This record gives sequence, structure tokens and C-alpha cells, in this order.
Amino acid sequence: MMNLSYWLCRRIFRELALGLFDYRVVGAEKLQFSGPAIVACNHVSFLDPPLVGIAFDEMVYSFARKTLFDHPLAGMILRSWQVIAVDREKPDAASLKATIRLLRDGKKVVMFPEGTRSYDGVPRAAEAGVGLFIAKGNAPVLPVRLFGTHEAFPRGAKTLRPAKITLVVGDLWQPDLKSYKESGKELYQSLADDVMRRIAELRV
Repeated sequence: MMNLSYWLCRRIFRELALGLFDYRVVGAEKLQFSGPAIVACNHVSFLDPPLVGIAFDEMVYSFARKTLFDHPLAGMILRSWQVIAVDREKPDAASLKATIRLLRDGKKVVMFPEGTRSYDGVPRAAEAGVGLFIAKGNAPVLPVRLFGTHEAFPRGAKTLRPAKITLVVGDLWQPDLKSYKESGKELYQSLADDVMRRIAELRV
């Protein structure tokens, strides 16, 4: 269930996305399922997290750099949206525990396997982090891919640019951990690579 702040921000951002970017979702019917999921998406723009979130009719959770919470207004908004603070320089167990708790409670959590935004809009290699969450969270993965956010607001841009943005939704995937021969960090990286491959294969 959405809280009021989340609902209002979602409503406003959705109207802006429709008006400015002709935002549409391909495969929207694949979003209609109950239970937990790691929603894994490519990452090229600051617009990506809310553009994934507004596709869902329920509240989804995501991560934000810990330093963003230091700003009074941004911190208030992020906390009301139940955003998980992450220290990218020194990742700790707190974010892992918080995410596992959300997944076990049946929530959906948005993650970006690349870890940081692509400079050219082309999917980058995945970092092992998302594989760790998959292995520990035991939740299915929903691969999605955004097209157009690089054109609309690329890394380093100061203003929005005209573009059409489309979110393509893939098939829900439940990894069979027993089928992987690796363990530890190698397992996490293999899972992350498989997720990124599924994202990169999505087309408009």
C-alpha cells in the first residue's frame, strides 16, 4: 500500500513523464503479479528509478546514495519513499539486511546491476552486488530495460532534452541456485551476469 507522499510524487512524476517523454510500458501485463521480486534495470540516467517505479500500481523500493539523505528536503522525500540508504564507498550489512527483510515481506525492490550510470547508454557489465541479493533474498528477478533516458537526461547533463521513453518488461525469472557450480563471490557474479544478459536482450 502506498503512503500519501509516495502516491502524490508518483502521480506528479507519471503525468510529467507522459507529457514530456510520451512514456509508455511494453509488456505492462507482466507487472501484474503478487509477491516479492528484484526488479533489475539498466542504468543511464537519474530519471531511471522513478521511471521504473511509476510503472507499478504498488509501492516499490529502491536505493539511493547515503549522502543524498544529508540534504533536508531530499532526505525527507527519500525517507517518505522508504528509500534504502547505501554507502557506495563502504557498503555495510545494514542495506543487505533491509533489502532481505523487504523481499521476505513480499515487497519489490528496484536494483541496477551495473552499479552506476552508463556514459553512452549502452548496457555495462554487471557488478556482483545484485547477485548477492539474489542468492540471499531467494526472490525472483524481473528484468526491465529503459530506452530513451540517455537521450532525455544523460550522465552529466544539466537540463532535460526531448525524447521518447519506453520501459520494456521481461519475463519473471526464478534462478535455480543449485544449477550453478560456483559459490561465494563467483556465484554472485555469475548471477549478476545472467541478469544483465536478460536485460540487454530486451528490445522495444
